[in-house]
Amino acid sequence: MRSDIRSSVRPRADGHHRVLWVLAQCLPFAIAVLVVVVELTPLHVMYTGPLLTATPALAAVAMGPRGTIAAAAFALVVSMITATYNQAWHTQQVYTNLLALALVSTASITISSAARTRSENELNQIRRIAAAAQEVLLRPVPARIGPLRAGSMYVAAETGAQIGGDLYEAVQTRFGVRLIVGDVRGKGLPAVRAAAAVLGAFREAAHYQENLVDVMDHCAAALERERLSPGVDPDARLEGFVTALVAQVPREPVVEIVNRGHPPPLMLHCGRAEALTPWCPLPPLGLDEFMAEPSEGKAESYRFARGDRLLLYTDGVIEARNGDDEFFALPDAFEAVRGSAPGEFLDELHQALVRHAAGCLADDVAMVVVERAE
Repeated sequence: MRSDIRSSVRPRADGHHRVLWVLAQCLPFAIAVLVVVVELTPLHVMYTGPLLTATPALAAVAMGPRGTIAAAAFALVVSMITATYNQAWHTQQVYTNLLALALVSTASITISSAARTRSENELNQIRRIAAAAQEVLLRPVPARIGPLRAGSMYVAAETGAQIGGDLYEAVQTRFGVRLIVGDVRGKGLPAVRAAAAVLGAFREAAHYQENLVDVMDHCAAALERERLSPGVDPDARLEGFVTALVAQVPREPVVEIVNRGHPPPLMLHCGRAEALTPWCPLPPLGLDEFMAEPSEGKAESYRFARGDRLLLYTDGVIEARNGDDEFFALPDAFEAVRGSAPGEFLDELHQALVRHAAGCLADDVAMVVVERAE
């Protein structure tokens, strides 16, 4: 069994913020170029010394130690070129400007280095806390549970401290092995709270609710209590719905499924993948109030024989796109992967997903695979 919490190869980036960041990095060098233009043209009557002195200070804000050193060196070269061109080496003003540039550069590099070290230490600590919190939320799925061999994987879309809202669990009960996989709309702490509420309700109800629909209803009630709890933004309540799927694997060669708006699981039988699409679609948890009539779901049964594999996943898998804006063909990849153990199987499937998306996943990914071993 493998229960991994990983980060995708490259983080997502907001386009607007990236443009602003690039402009901030270019500003110090643009100022130095402006000084060259002023000093080497009839505009050289303007006093440009303070502009060059400010260059390393501006670079320290957005570029880190290396960028600050580069900006300071560029400003020094520009200062020397303009002093030579204007034959000003004999004036006190040139040496005053060079001294001021040296002092500001030294201070900027020192401050930038200290700030970078402090930020990296804080970010590493936050990442460790986030990873620990995610490990508590998504407990490892046992390698062997009842008649099943199992494996699980969680892949974070962003490299950083953000925890996603994907969830999964597998427990052995007197009714058989019960599993859940879900995806909370949204990110950050509100998504974590919603995922924790659903998982907590499942872990409790799975052991005493005989009907699988009642287990799902218990999860829905827990989510509703979380959404109505004090401190929750009213505007966020409409977005905090959860797509969820609950499955039950008894000793008989079947699997029973209740699907509330979640991507259908895939069954691999004799090398062919089949989507277990629900006969009667149900709304995600938290959206019942928008239905004209209350939904009365029931568990749907499918054959699950020895040697078959069942893959539960979140939409981050099937919505991953390549450079041609094509979605990841999960059924084809599911059939092509030949990993023997469930952990190896998920490793190969994850590698195929990363190759398809060129290392850049747009959403968190959670996968659970179970194989009937007896």
